[in-house]
Amino acid sequence: MEKNNTNGSCTYKQGSLPSCAPLAAAYIPMQQSSEPAYSSGEALSRGTLFPGLDLPFMNIVNQMPAESTPLRELMALNFVLQELALYLDTHQNDTEAFATYKNFLQLYNEGKTKYVELYGPITRSDLALSTSYNWLKEPWPWEYSNGSTEG
Repeated sequence: MEKNNTNGSCTYKQGSLPSCAPLAAAYIPMQQSSEPAYSSGEALSRGTLFPGLDLPFMNIVNQMPAESTPLRELMALNFVLQELALYLDTHQNDTEAFATYKNFLQLYNEGKTKYVELYGPITRSDLALSTSYNWLKEPWPWEYSNGSTEG
């Protein structure tokens, strides 16, 4: 376990409170350097690119399959969309970021449409074009590996 630094130098996982900070008052220190960053594969599994923001509930970490699957690719696109949207929430005038967001949104929508056609719905809203209620139809999306089911 890391101990708080008393000499004022903090790592990317630590922050510091003013010495006179009142008890039970919310304080959000300025974010410091984002180095180091996770690799793209680990960031997708952990849900963040930045180790300093990685606060897993009860120290439980998602474990994504190492191989690329259609579902993992969709999840990666969705991750990029979420991160870009968070950035755009505070940088609305960044036209380059918005253009990138729209490009990834188009890729995600095309990929999701193909995925749903091949494997079935990911969410209930994907049932809009279905001829029957196939939400509970097996196999589940995470049971697919390279276009076939495991087991």
